[in-house]
Amino acid sequence: MSVISPVHSPAPTYAAVLRTPYARRTFGAALLGRLSYGTAPLSLILSVKGTTGSYAAAGTVMAAFGLTGVLLSPARAALVDRFGPRRALVPLATAYALLLVALSVATARPATPALALVVLASGAGALTPPLGPVSRALWSGMLTDRDLLRRAYSLDTVAEELLFVTGPLLVGLLVRYASAPAGLAVSAGLVLTGTLAFVTSPVVRGGTGEREPGTPERAVGRWGAPGAGVLRAAAVAAGVGMCLGAVELLVIAFADAHQSPGMVPWAAAALSAGSAVGGLVYGAVPWRVPTGVRLSALALGLGAVLASAGLSPHPYAMTGWMALGGLFVAPAITSAYLLADESVGEERRTRAGAWVNTAFNAGTTAATAGAGLLVGRLALPLCFALAALPAVVTAVVTLVPVPSAAGAEPRE
Repeated sequence: MSVISPVHSPAPTYAAVLRTPYARRTFGAALLGRLSYGTAPLSLILSVKGTTGSYAAAGTVMAAFGLTGVLLSPARAALVDRFGPRRALVPLATAYALLLVALSVATARPATPALALVVLASGAGALTPPLGPVSRALWSGMLTDRDLLRRAYSLDTVAEELLFVTGPLLVGLLVRYASAPAGLAVSAGLVLTGTLAFVTSPVVRGGTGEREPGTPERAVGRWGAPGAGVLRAAAVAAGVGMCLGAVELLVIAFADAHQSPGMVPWAAAALSAGSAVGGLVYGAVPWRVPTGVRLSALALGLGAVLASAGLSPHPYAMTGWMALGGLFVAPAITSAYLLADESVGEERRTRAGAWVNTAFNAGTTAATAGAGLLVGRLALPLCFALAALPAVVTAVVTLVPVPSAAGAEPRE
């Protein structure tokens, strides 16, 4: 079901995407709620460290928060696909916000038991509302023009990248003028306000994704086990996530080796800036190559750049390689979401996006831990090459044709 009629589709530009009826309201509300995902993690780490005085406790609580969030992401998305955004997102956002407030109160007190914080953080992670996957599913229902949809997904990916840059900056201001637990309370307010504004949008109330109670789904499994196209997208997303998770630590090791710690934020900024530029350019180009092929080519490009970065002779060169690698990041993630979307029917879009999101986050987390074991044991250029390997391998292995959703014509 489409919210707008594409009889006279506007020119496929970013402005045309935002001129789509209710797009700015819906997109803005979702971004407000998703800003919480940029503020909550750092606020949680700082708050737990403040109350327990232990980095180990902070790491454990954060691991519990991230692990339940990643592992249960497909299940939460399945709830949205089954019951619709309004019926699923509001309870999830309310429970998530309440748990963040509970964490804020608990960490504002001295010497709160770490076990209590682990339980609260695990619950918050498990109930994180999937605003990102739902937003992308709505874009797919609002825009039947694939060129417009690609621009919408690119815009979404770039905006999300910027949220994870501005979120920690906002936490920094809160810590300076208030406290870290206040950051958790603000995160709760952001997600609840954004979600309520999101679900009251006419697009959500009367359009895509709202299923009447008792309406059966097609035979897709209770929690929406992914099909071949979604698995392909998720596999490459996991490979890209592993690259980025490892490189974040490897850049720090490179800076230490060259006695230039000040380059670390510049390298991170270069990666983010390159990703934003790459995402916007990718969305503006009228591609004729199939999405799956684009995805594999972008992952290969990212792997090649990151492997080459390990040979950098100087911090300036490393920063340049990070900017170049960033050009592939947002386009690769966007392509993964597009491939997952076009591989399933309307009733599974949220789950398809959630599988990609879960794979990317899981890859990032696992590779960060793995890179920590490699640094100091192997030469740094070899570490960079090994970090690039997951993207290259998944791109090559998945570079095979995948049919579209059953009964649907290819949309490329």
